[in-house]
Amino acid sequence: MSDTKWTSAEMPDQSGRTVVVTGANSGIGSEATRAFAGAGAHVVMACRSTERGADARDEISDEYPGASLTVRELDLADLDSVAAFADWFETEFDALHVLANNAGVMAIPRSETADGFETQFGVNHLGHYALTARLLGVLRRSSGESRVVTQSSGVHERGRIDFTDLQSTESYDKWGAYAQSKLANVLFAYELDRRLRAANASVTSVACHPGYADTNLQFRGPEAEGSQLRLLAMKAANAVFGQSAERGAWPLLYAAAHPDVDGGEYVGPGGFLNMRGHPEPQESSDRSHDASTARHLWDVSADLTGVSFDLPTSDDAA
Repeated sequence: MSDTKWTSAEMPDQSGRTVVVTGANSGIGSEATRAFAGAGAHVVMACRSTERGADARDEISDEYPGASLTVRELDLADLDSVAAFADWFETEFDALHVLANNAGVMAIPRSETADGFETQFGVNHLGHYALTARLLGVLRRSSGESRVVTQSSGVHERGRIDFTDLQSTESYDKWGAYAQSKLANVLFAYELDRRLRAANASVTSVACHPGYADTNLQFRGPEAEGSQLRLLAMKAANAVFGQSAERGAWPLLYAAAHPDVDGGEYVGPGGFLNMRGHPEPQESSDRSHDASTARHLWDVSADLTGVSFDLPTSDDAA
């Protein structure tokens, strides 16, 4: 199954469907929101800054006057915020057809979340793990198939899960921590799909990556460090190598909406070095398929967040 020239214009009609996009106020999240809304979905824009979320909502509404959009605060660096968002969503909505775990931080100086986790691991993985667990009930109650799409990165191929120092308290390398968090995203997506299969659930879990997209994500690390030289270098790299945020959103949209995508797949751009181009199913790293590591990460994530899934173990999968 491969559509060599697939674009968001080929998305099936999304009318009557409800979608949550994390990090929806800018970059890939904003572009994914635009595409879902343009195809008729109601999109809940889950944003750390509701002010920036409202600005993005207004911009999309200018393009699609009938767009159905809700902005709601979600800070993935705070598990209380994750719980509050999930409680609100289940009160307001009786269905969730796509959960797009898209938000993230990249290569920033070491800091900690409100719950004491290293920020990249806490936001990119643990926050989304807890959010997915808390929304699993409404995902399973939705009519038809629902999908959880977790955004990773090609950098996951360099990642290793260091269970002896998950929070990088003994040693911190900003790119190493980022790669670990992105490998965790793929391990989580695959383990979730195995457990959903064991439960015979009408929910599938898919991983994706955007390639090299020209977004503000690359600028946050240099800005946090106050490095103008690195900031200029990142802007130059984005201009030379990056594809647009719109195209960077294509793999997420393909993973979320293509009728032939199956659970446990990994979608990314199929062009130059998998950094740009039209989306296609791809192979993730060998480490991402290590089921033993995935189960261990799952158990550790449950212990750290205090949130668990009402699902059988992946050992029970057919």
